[in-house]
Amino acid sequence: MSAVNETLIRDIVSEVLGRLNGAVPAPAPGRPVPAGPAAALSKPAEKSCGCAARGRRRHFGVFQDASQACAAAQEAFVQLRQKGAAARERVVEIVKMLADARAVEWGRLEFEETKIGRLEHKIEKLRLLRLAPGMEWLRPEARSGDHGITLEEYAPFGVVGAVTPSTHSIPTLSGNAVSIVAAGNAVVFKPHPSAARCAAVAVRAYNEAIRQEIGIENLICLCEEPTRDTFHAIWSHEAVRLLLVTGGAGAVKAAMETGKRAICAGPGNPPVLVDDTCCLQRAAQSVMQGAAYDNNLLCIGEKQVFVLDNVADKLMAEMGQLGAARLSSNQLETLTKAAFTFQGGQGGGGGRARVNRDFVGQDASVLGQAAGVEVKPDTPLLFAETEEEHPFVQEEQLMPFLPIVRVKSVEEGIEAARKSERQYRHTSIIHSGNVERMTAMARALDTTIFVKNGPCTAGLGLGGEGYLSYSIATLTGEGVTNPGTFTRMRRCVMVDNLRIF
Repeated sequence: MSAVNETLIRDIVSEVLGRLNGAVPAPAPGRPVPAGPAAALSKPAEKSCGCAARGRRRHFGVFQDASQACAAAQEAFVQLRQKGAAARERVVEIVKMLADARAVEWGRLEFEETKIGRLEHKIEKLRLLRLAPGMEWLRPEARSGDHGITLEEYAPFGVVGAVTPSTHSIPTLSGNAVSIVAAGNAVVFKPHPSAARCAAVAVRAYNEAIRQEIGIENLICLCEEPTRDTFHAIWSHEAVRLLLVTGGAGAVKAAMETGKRAICAGPGNPPVLVDDTCCLQRAAQSVMQGAAYDNNLLCIGEKQVFVLDNVADKLMAEMGQLGAARLSSNQLETLTKAAFTFQGGQGGGGGRARVNRDFVGQDASVLGQAAGVEVKPDTPLLFAETEEEHPFVQEEQLMPFLPIVRVKSVEEGIEAARKSERQYRHTSIIHSGNVERMTAMARALDTTIFVKNGPCTAGLGLGGEGYLSYSIATLTGEGVTNPGTFTRMRRCVMVDNLRIF
């Protein structure tokens, strides 16, 4: 298999971005104008390859109409199946390489469009895509015996309909594309409306590179202006055989009610338990690393800490030394009133709390201003002592504030963590040197990811063993998604023959 032409791909992406800004950039000094198929990229992209014969407009995977996107993806799936495993491997290479090469540009595009999180982490998430598994994950299994041989293989579904969040738009789309195409499928994405423009930039670049390298059009499709009707149009299309939702509870519920198979990566509210047998310095570093990452937008991120009373002060002192800013009770109350709205009551203890979206993914300094305190601009995290029932404990708040709850025993801490996790079965974390306590928490919470003595990111192979994925199917049980998640098993049986011993 020939290597992917990196220079060609970079030229393609540059030209795509130029067209989005209204002009095609001139070739770099000393570089000739592309010849052959690549030369067509400097002309109006109206017709191409097979589409030209049918008089269609070239879309580069980006469509206004969801039904057209699904139909185009179905055609691309047929082409991918004909070209075989080598084509799938090359698509995976293209997506990973482009995500790394354009990490700075695309990270900045997403940050400017969504205005949440931290730019350096947007960039890092794209570069880390190299850790996502590809076709090497899909190993067929064979069994032989007196009555012949049986082969079981991973087969694609066809077209996958996928929903992506605003919190990690291009990384989630790109990671899902790697897994879905490695499995042999095409995909149609419905991006979050507040992160659709940056997603479209990536999809155009991916498709143009795939067309030039492999000759397949519209393998990774996207609805450019998603609305509430877009999801219905995708899941109801006959070509769409499987759904993937990475988002909130509403999108997950809608997917599970479609009647089609759905892989659902829903909300999480990961608790942390810290006991008196752990290394408190390491625990503080890990908690800070996970909870502050991208302003706590990760669904696996530490959202609340339950700590044994006899080491609580030491833990908070360690966090302060690492740069976290502690809020007083009055400052906490002020921040709570700003960060939540309440139905049926006011303040930290009244009514049902709903997160104020204006604070999601904002810097700790912004939260500090809302709390009435000025903190350094580079402050990574705020924290304060709270009660177990506080909204910051019970709600997935997605902002760089960490509530700290004192508990009298490990048993009390495990039960409090179980309640706060709200049976999402997503992620939980413990810092302990006692294996029995680790085991007790693992069994009580029964989460998809359980991290011991490390930051939440270790659960995705970042500082721990394992592989990377930005979609964690919790409610439907598939776990950390990989290429095998998007396949169906097929069995081929030869009776009384082919066994050679």
